Amino acid sequence: MKQVFTPMIMAGVVFLMLFVPAAVSGAADFSYPDLDGKIHRLSDYRGKWVVVNYWATWCPPCLEELPELEVFHDGHKDRDALVLGLNMENIRVEKLRTFVEEQFLSYPVLRVGSRPGLPLGRVPGLPTTFLVSPEGDVVARMVGPIDGKIVEAFISNYKK
Repeated sequence: MKQVFTPMIMAGVVFLMLFVPAAVSGAADFSYPDLDGKIHRLSDYRGKWVVVNYWATWCPPCLEELPELEVFHDGHKDRDALVLGLNMENIRVEKLRTFVEEQFLSYPVLRVGSRPGLPLGRVPGLPTTFLVSPEGDVVARMVGPIDGKIVEAFISNYKK
């Protein structure tokens, strides 16, 4: 019997290899300021899936995934999920705000600095993305670039 790898099967294989379950027990939380100084707590978003993306403006793979994260956020923010971008660098807020505006990012970008506490788990490199369930549990972590289709696939499979 000849096996055929369809794009959907290949996407599933890549998904399983890259976006792996995280080992964090219990509901996670943090609080960081956005570009206007407003404090965002992870717990404020209970009831929705939250994509928590650690990134920096100097990181080429981070820059590649920003449009993907924006599309995902825009398509889900009013329904079931959203993105929080956690900027991991010491950068003037004006410079970061200009960068965010130039990238047309509408999701909250939070300032965590270059040595933040890591309440969701280890961040071995940038970008690192955590997926937090509507109950507040960290259910997956991915090191490296991510796209919306991978997140949607994980959420779809996790719900089953």
